[in-house]
Amino acid sequence: MSARLKLTLSYAGIVVVSGLLLLAAVAVYLLRYVPDVQIVADIRVPNRSDLIRAFVPVAAAVMVVLLAIGLGGGWLLAGRMLAPLDRIGDAARLAAQGSLSHRVRLEGPRDEFRDLADVFDGMLEQLEAHVAEQQRFAANASHELRTPLAISQTLLEVARDDPDRDVDALIARLREVNTRAIDLTEALLLLSRAERRTFPRELIDLSLLAEESVEVLLPLADRRRVSVEVGGVAAPVLGSSALLPQLVTNLVLNAIVHNLPSGGAVAVRTHAMPHAVALVVENTGERLSSHRVATLVEPFQRGAERTRDDHAGAGLGLAIVQRITDTHGGTLVLTPRAEGGLVVTVWFPYPAPLPPAVG
Repeated sequence: MSARLKLTLSYAGIVVVSGLLLLAAVAVYLLRYVPDVQIVADIRVPNRSDLIRAFVPVAAAVMVVLLAIGLGGGWLLAGRMLAPLDRIGDAARLAAQGSLSHRVRLEGPRDEFRDLADVFDGMLEQLEAHVAEQQRFAANASHELRTPLAISQTLLEVARDDPDRDVDALIARLREVNTRAIDLTEALLLLSRAERRTFPRELIDLSLLAEESVEVLLPLADRRRVSVEVGGVAAPVLGSSALLPQLVTNLVLNAIVHNLPSGGAVAVRTHAMPHAVALVVENTGERLSSHRVATLVEPFQRGAERTRDDHAGAGLGLAIVQRITDTHGGTLVLTPRAEGGLVVTVWFPYPAPLPPAVG
């Protein structure tokens, strides 16, 4: 049976039972005071049997009317009460067919059905945005992966048709293109891993990660004539020992690469507060508008024109940072510097104390 039919039968059953109880009360509390013997008087006085014979047909007719009212009224009321569920069901069927733009938009006073419809609309909105983001990401990833492959094919075709080709230069160029393709593939895999949110968590100090990343990237900073300063206090975070180092490394690498041609500076600092810890990476560079900064966390976006060196990047650095931050319950804030450059602040919740080890 449908939910509407069940509600109708339940409503009719309640009406009929209530009518029976009322009639039973009349029979018990009124008829018991009437004797069941012939009463001798100047006029004929009905006894209990007479009243019962007169009462039963009327009571049966009343029960039939109550049953009809219960069924008809229950059917109408159930239909009206369940109408929002029909609208939600229609939206769910459209969503199952791939149409995520439809919304329930239930009107009327706020009740359980209105709350359910609003939650469903919010879910559809998030799904639509997520699907659109995934489609855009897939299109950009396909384009980025196709570029090195197309370059490799062009180089090989030119070399095949050129009898005086420079083999060493060809190999060097192919190696450069292949390295970019590998870097892009690894970045995509890391991004996918960060989105799964299934990884062991342990207590990690961001200040130590910052020092390690700066030490590793210091030769690159020296080649680019960028000074790097690191400092701060202990900043513990409960997270992944594989993803958090990648987050810090990406931020420091971006700060070094997207900097002034010479004489640039990078400052890496950690802060600890009662309820949160922060990693701040600040770098000099070209002036960025607020609109431009807001797009930097999107995949395959770069803060400046694409460079042509061994650290051009895949355009996924800050996108990976954003995903890792989200999976750790943190917040990523990008702020353009008035003098040029960028300030990146990553906030993480202060971790609860770990339980003591057993044994």
